Amino acid sequence: MPEPAEKPTHFIHEIINADNAALKWGTWPDSGTPRVHTRFPPEPNGYLHIGHAKSICLNFGLAEQYAGKCNLRFDDTNPEKEEEEYVRSIIEDVRWLGFHWDGASKAAASAGGDPKAGVIFSSDYFEKMYEWAVRLIEKGKAYVCDLTAEQTREFRGTLTNPGRNSPFRDRPVAENLDLFARMARGEFADGSRTLRARIDMASPNLNLRDPVMYRIVHATHHNTGDKWCVYPMYDWAHGLEDSIEGITHSICTLEFENHRPLYDWFIDAINEGEPPDRRIHHPQQIEFARLELTHTLMSKRKLLELVKGGHVRGWDDPRMPTLSGLRRKGYPPEAIRNFAADIGVAKFNSTIDVVRLENAVREVLNKSAPRRMAVLRPLKLVITNYPEAGESLEAVNNPEDAAAGTRMVPFSRELYIEQEDFQETPPKGYFRLFPGNEVRLRYAYFVRCTGFIKDPETGAISEVHCTYDPATQGGDSPDGRKVKGTIHWVSAPDAIEAEVRLYDHLFTAEDPENVPAGGRYLDQLNPTSLVTLRGCKLEPSLATAACHRDEHGAIAPDRVQFERHGYFATDPDGTPGMPVFNRTVSLKDTWAKAQKKK
Repeated sequence: MPEPAEKPTHFIHEIINADNAALKWGTWPDSGTPRVHTRFPPEPNGYLHIGHAKSICLNFGLAEQYAGKCNLRFDDTNPEKEEEEYVRSIIEDVRWLGFHWDGASKAAASAGGDPKAGVIFSSDYFEKMYEWAVRLIEKGKAYVCDLTAEQTREFRGTLTNPGRNSPFRDRPVAENLDLFARMARGEFADGSRTLRARIDMASPNLNLRDPVMYRIVHATHHNTGDKWCVYPMYDWAHGLEDSIEGITHSICTLEFENHRPLYDWFIDAINEGEPPDRRIHHPQQIEFARLELTHTLMSKRKLLELVKGGHVRGWDDPRMPTLSGLRRKGYPPEAIRNFAADIGVAKFNSTIDVVRLENAVREVLNKSAPRRMAVLRPLKLVITNYPEAGESLEAVNNPEDAAAGTRMVPFSRELYIEQEDFQETPPKGYFRLFPGNEVRLRYAYFVRCTGFIKDPETGAISEVHCTYDPATQGGDSPDGRKVKGTIHWVSAPDAIEAEVRLYDHLFTAEDPENVPAGGRYLDQLNPTSLVTLRGCKLEPSLATAACHRDEHGAIAPDRVQFERHGYFATDPDGTPGMPVFNRTVSLKDTWAKAQKKK
């Protein structure tokens, strides 16, 4: 079992350490260690994004640190927006990040067991929540209201003006019980009635102005089918779910801070006047700052608009901040965990530069990704004095990992190089190929440009001619002469073709939602967020690169570094003999430099 954290690194550690020292929540009966029980409670109304990853790492990480438990619970209280597809994707995302909830062992998951084993649904508690709602009606603390949604908003008041009591606020208890039972039986139309808490319409906290607890919805629920015609509001369900599960530390983002008094009121109202055996557990809520990233949209509603509007190819488009999109892009899960640990946990909102996330990815891939040569915009290079018979040259797989060893790469008279590695008339400071200049071919020889051929119709360079120095095999000159340029290459007869997708930030603006008056966040879309290159030439060792499934069934790409280009990952669109590679991240942060120039 992991050792409890002794030195706090953020304020939640301090709270838990103090609770444990006082044995505030008791101990686990099987181990005697102080009880720490967290949960990750996503709504299954969309795919998880990088912001959710911070919460996942925090909640599951705390449970691991303190030898506690963490539940995966779906807050599925809105049947009109929730889908089984989202449930499956969330389960896959949490497992991909390397976490396992209470009731689901890693061994069972890897053995192909039920992916939902141990998963909890709010809808599993609908019966209990309904009973507690009846208890509040009986205590005169809840009533059925016939105001429309628009009227309810009007009666609620403003931040500066108190609300007004509903004309139905003083209905007799018996009438409220009858109406609520009939609402549950489906006797009334959607929106015609609600069940509201009877608190204080003059409260400075708008959340306490007789909030709606239940609304009528005639819709099929993904988990309960057509059993229910009334559904609990999120605020009614949230604290009660934590109570049922015995959660000790209910960790939420800051926007729920003003909701905490309501959650406390609901539990206190249920417990009021009850004997000990009917009183329910009262969890402790702690708020922290959510993750905000530059050039990134975090609204699930707007991400759904991007998908439905065809602005991206789906929830798993590598330009999306969804975990499935980042996974398809080639992000390693450990990089996201490292990033979450690096940014820490705070009480105040701030925006993190997306470069910090990308650097976390670079750090992991630099150590783990094998190096390969790939020419993305090919130009034929002919070494006129090289023999017809080729050879194989030794190349390093990863200079950061000696154990990765080397590989043999075919070399021939005809090669492909990048178009940008030749200039007919070079600018000042250009050290690659141009007429008369000598460069080093990576792992190979020095070559000197002797000429070139142009396409007679377009005038574009179609072929470059060079001679090579056989004495420079391996890329060094025995006579000590130096060259300033080193370029990569691929043997033309041995090259495999591939499609390469160069992904960039989806939005040009640092804050996509901060738009001028009359504008839309869609106006900030980056027109070059995806550049697709076809006919790219790759070294033959990449012929078998492909996507496969990890132990949890999630797409697991092969990740490589294309020398001088960046880190890339195989895409499931690829086929045998025609792989597709997605750029995961460039070798350096070129985005900030390009934006500064603009």
